[in-house]
Amino acid sequence: MRITIPELRKLKTRGEPIPMLTAYDAATARLLDEAGIPLLLVGDSLGMVVLGYADTTAVTMADMLHHVKAVVRGSRRALVVADMPFMSYTVSVERALDNAARFIQEAGAQAVKLEGGETVAETVHRLVIAGIPVMGHVGLTPQQVLNLGGFRVQGRSPEAAEQILKDALAVEAAGCFALVLECIPTELSRLITETLSIPTIGIGAGPDCDGQVQVIHDALGWIPDFTPKHAKRYADLAEIIRGIARQYAEEVRARRFPAAEQGWSLDEAVVRALKDRLSAFRSPS
Repeated sequence: MRITIPELRKLKTRGEPIPMLTAYDAATARLLDEAGIPLLLVGDSLGMVVLGYADTTAVTMADMLHHVKAVVRGSRRALVVADMPFMSYTVSVERALDNAARFIQEAGAQAVKLEGGETVAETVHRLVIAGIPVMGHVGLTPQQVLNLGGFRVQGRSPEAAEQILKDALAVEAAGCFALVLECIPTELSRLITETLSIPTIGIGAGPDCDGQVQVIHDALGWIPDFTPKHAKRYADLAEIIRGIARQYAEEVRARRFPAAEQGWSLDEAVVRALKDRLSAFRSPS
């Protein structure tokens, strides 16, 4: 049985930190689920780490639905949260309802995530009363990267910090069951966490949130060119994969792979019979 939203609330009440990771495919989802990760986010970050886009704005509903389905199939216990992609919930509340419902009905997600604060509060409320659990996301909102001029820390000025606090309060009041705080000062995330009754999940927001989320590719060192300041690299998977690929290529070229143990044998009598019949096979009918 999957983790439930009331269970997540109890974790905050008990002061138990909540680990969350992204997943984009069934195999990864299975491993993270078996490791006991209670929250899996199918983030629109897949646009950059899986699909090769420059940012998240190119990610479509079709992209997200495809990957959410895979993560749901690969997991058993984790609560799967689907990122609603760029323009899928801001055109109208009706479109947001239709698109969010697809993540629940078609893809099998247990919740959706929306970026924004006061500007999306009405949409959050409508989704929640329709029966769709919503995780909020304030601070650095990657879908606004074109307006922001890049991926930058938010909330450093008094005015910006106050707006993020207001945004957090607005989406909690609208019915969000949890809130991602991305790339904001530690002191601000601490204040928000102490103020809200719902769990906060930090990414680049310091250690005082109720939980933390990381992009799995950052944690594994899967993409060697760049590691965000807020991420911790737990492995160097990129170099491991390169090494395996080099070894594989060397063994193929040297005819050391495949070896006998990677193949199957045919009875020698069958082989002789086939050779005897080769001339018949080659003769015109």
